[in-house]
Amino acid sequence: MTISPEAVAPAASRLTARFAALRAEGRKALVCYVTAGHPDPERSIALMRGLAAAGADVVEVGVPFSDPLADGPVIQRSSQVALEHGMSLLRTLDLVREAAVSVPVVLFSYLNPVIAAGADALQRARDAGVDGVLVTDLPVGADPAREHWLGTSGLDFVRLVAPTTPLPRMEEISRHGGGFVYLISRLGVTGERAALPDDLPATVARLRAATSLPLCIGFGISTPEQARVAAQLGDGVVVGSAIVRAAGTSVDDACALVAAMRAALDAR
Repeated sequence: MTISPEAVAPAASRLTARFAALRAEGRKALVCYVTAGHPDPERSIALMRGLAAAGADVVEVGVPFSDPLADGPVIQRSSQVALEHGMSLLRTLDLVREAAVSVPVVLFSYLNPVIAAGADALQRARDAGVDGVLVTDLPVGADPAREHWLGTSGLDFVRLVAPTTPLPRMEEISRHGGGFVYLISRLGVTGERAALPDDLPATVARLRAATSLPLCIGFGISTPEQARVAAQLGDGVVVGSAIVRAAGTSVDDACALVAAMRAALDAR
C-alpha cells in the first residue's frame, strides 16, 4: 500500500533548520522526552523550559494515554500521574503554548488521543508552537487516510524504525517521514538499560543507506556515556525514561542530567 508523496511534511521547518545548524557546527542533537502534566502541570512547564536551557535541541512532549503499550514502567507511571491531573491532548497543547520554549517541539502520542481531540487537533498543535508529530501506533501503510492527514498538517511527521525493519521497509518509512527518523535501538518497551545493543552499529548503517533524514537513536539511553556513544553512530539521541525518572524527584535533577548529557555530546 502506497502513500501519496504529498504526505511528506514541508522541508522548511524548525526541526530541519535545527538539524542543519547542528550539522554545520559538527554537533549532535539531544532530543529530550517529557510527559505532559508530570510531575504536575506547573512543574511540567518549568521542566520544558529547563531542559531547553540545559541544552536540549528538541523537546518531545508526550501526550498521556491510558494504555501506553510501547512504554516501560517509568513512563507508564508518569502518564498515570498526568491523567490524574486531568491531562489530555488539548491540555498538553496549553502547556506547550505556555512553556513557549525556544527549541523545536515534537508532540509524541498514540493515535487515539489525536483522533479524540478532533479534526482541527493538528492545526491547534501548530498554533500552540508544535513543530512535529510522532504517532507510536501508526505504521506506514496502516491507515493511508490518517497518514495523509498527519503528513499534510504542516507538522513534520517523525517516523519510528525498529532494529528488525528490513531495508526496503526502512526506505518506505523514510520517504514518508519528516524532521528526523527515530531509530528504536532495541525491541521491547521504553526504559533505561545498562548497555547499548551490540548490533546497533549495523542497524544504523542499514538505516543510513535508506534515508537522508537525520537519524536519532532512542530507547534505553540513560547515561551521559551511553548518549555519547550512541551519538557517534547517529545524528543525535533521544532520552526519555531517565529524564522522566529524574523529574519525579525534581525539575532540577532532570535538568542536571540533561546538562551532563549535553556536555558529553559536546566533548571533543
